[in-house]
Amino acid sequence: MQIIENYSLKHLNTFGIDARAKYFVELNSDEDIIDFVKAKGFAGHKTLILNGGSNTLFTKDFDGLVIKINNPGYELSDENNNHIFLKIKAGENWDAFVQKTIEQGYSGLENLSMIPGNAGAAPIQNIGAYGVEQKDLFHSLEAINRETGKVESFDKESCRFGYRSSIFKTTLKEKYIILAVNYRLNKKPVFNIGYGAIKDELKKMGSAEEISTKAIAQAVRNIRSSKLPDPEKIGNAGSFFKNPVIAKEKYMKLKNAFPDISAYPESGGKYKIAAGWMIDHLGWKGARRGDAGVCATQALVLVNYGNAAGHEIVALATEIQQSVKKTFGICLEPEVNIV
Repeated sequence: MQIIENYSLKHLNTFGIDARAKYFVELNSDEDIIDFVKAKGFAGHKTLILNGGSNTLFTKDFDGLVIKINNPGYELSDENNNHIFLKIKAGENWDAFVQKTIEQGYSGLENLSMIPGNAGAAPIQNIGAYGVEQKDLFHSLEAINRETGKVESFDKESCRFGYRSSIFKTTLKEKYIILAVNYRLNKKPVFNIGYGAIKDELKKMGSAEEISTKAIAQAVRNIRSSKLPDPEKIGNAGSFFKNPVIAKEKYMKLKNAFPDISAYPESGGKYKIAAGWMIDHLGWKGARRGDAGVCATQALVLVNYGNAAGHEIVALATEIQQSVKKTFGICLEPEVNIV
């Protein structure tokens, strides 16, 4: 492994922001990661762990050490009559892994098809889409303690998963590097098609009567392809804002004022409001500020049309937040990690 100075990160973040790292190192195996941590290779430096770069917005050069985790692969770790347990390394591409599980006849992850990035970020962010979160299939993970150099195991409860959150985004932020994640998948199909858009797409595909894991995955891919820009063509990080969860009383007031508001019931009598609906309702869809813009097909996605700087995208996001706050009384929180 070699530490490189003044390294361009443009090809390592899906926004395509031309930021540079003062120092950069790529770790290509578990052994590389463990050796680097034990040698305190990051000592004295501000650090940033980078997996697929699909949830990061650089607003300036990074005055420290960027560590790119690139350990690939996955393997069978256990199985029983109903379930298969697969261990996926942190540097493995998430969507490629999901498609392999579908091809092998296992179900559970199909709703999470086409989410960009690598597996190491999945539990940190508790990624989710179309009625499923990764925590629903999560079994455990292995991570190395950056202080002690010991590899530790975390079960589901220890990870304290929440909506687009985990203990690795809160109290243990920057204290561990994830090496691998273990998922428990179903041998017998268990379908989750409660999300309206999936039902509609399955009907369009002619698969509503004969539902399968492959059909659901294809429906998800069709939906995402029609609404979300390809990061290889237009820089973006998917959903920029979290969908806010509010109390029932507040939701009822908003429902009275905006009868068409899009919302989903949550546990505890709360409601998750579709941030994209609010942004679209306020006329932001397709808006541009130079090369920083709001996607023309999905208002929840902010995009870089070519040469936008990170701070320009943040400025646009701030305008949107202020607009939503003024009209709906709701504070939108970024889902993207702003650096």
